[in-house]
Amino acid sequence: MTAPLLDVQDLKTHFFNEDGVTRAVDGLSFAVAPQETVGIVGESGCGKTVTALSILQLLPPRLGRIVGGRILFEGTDLTTLGEGALRAVRGDRIGMIFQEPMTSLNPVLSIGHQIAEAVRIHKGASASAARARARQMLDLVKIPDAARRLDDYPHQFSGGMRQRVMIAMALACDPKMLIADEPTTALDVTIQAQVLKLMLELKAKTGAAIVLITHDLGVVAETCQRVVVMYAGRKVEEAPVRQLFTCPAHPYTRGLLASIARGKAGARAKRLKEIPGMVPSLREPIVGCAFAPRCQFAVEACRRQQPGLMPVAGEPQHQAACLRVGEVLAS
Repeated sequence: MTAPLLDVQDLKTHFFNEDGVTRAVDGLSFAVAPQETVGIVGESGCGKTVTALSILQLLPPRLGRIVGGRILFEGTDLTTLGEGALRAVRGDRIGMIFQEPMTSLNPVLSIGHQIAEAVRIHKGASASAARARARQMLDLVKIPDAARRLDDYPHQFSGGMRQRVMIAMALACDPKMLIADEPTTALDVTIQAQVLKLMLELKAKTGAAIVLITHDLGVVAETCQRVVVMYAGRKVEEAPVRQLFTCPAHPYTRGLLASIARGKAGARAKRLKEIPGMVPSLREPIVGCAFAPRCQFAVEACRRQQPGLMPVAGEPQHQAACLRVGEVLAS
């Protein structure tokens, strides 16, 4: 089998403050193959964004820290690298699209300058060559009149265009992997569709793998090949995308799918189901299954024993961390 491009092994990321320790990511493992698109989904606060920031070592200084696990990228453990070596990875071999482009782009520098800067730093290009690459990238992400707009500033672009600029910047150095953290959250539905289509087109052209972090399962269905479902800092299910939607094996995944509006246009809308209860505090150690207090299938063993990931119906690519998988599938 092809070696994974990214291999996250038992990652544990904690935040330390006066109130105690928050276990934001608690033993997460997953892998991404070359040119594969993997979605990471879950409610807000489940650890999705912290996972992305951990991969690139962009955690808040003095507050967030990786306390366990390994992050192997092309065989190198990123957790062992110094800051200089990490800078050579960020923006070059791994690109990232942040959730809110207006806070990620520098408001006092032109768009062309910001894209060209990454090319100069990582590729050693001359100023003219880097500017030519910036123009090429704006053309690639379909920004009209790219040559003129190189000298415009972030506030002169719409939300959708700023997100396209972020994609251009992330791909300017031809990275092997692109991490996209909620890339369409702040956009309206029409622009969302355009941005997602653009990402898939660029993936086909560049061959980059994508880690797509989102709470929108509809986006996952359209773009991903495989899905990792997170809850309370842990992975509770992983499956090929079609299998996850047709045969969800974890009660939490079922709850997420039940909360999606479905049905054909014009059909009578059904009342969406909510997941009862609250996400547990990540400041206290969680004994047993983190989802047990909210789960209709839970028994006493679920509250005492933390379930490991087990193959679902003999499928090694489909795994769920649930002691009651058989009952869930039969329901």
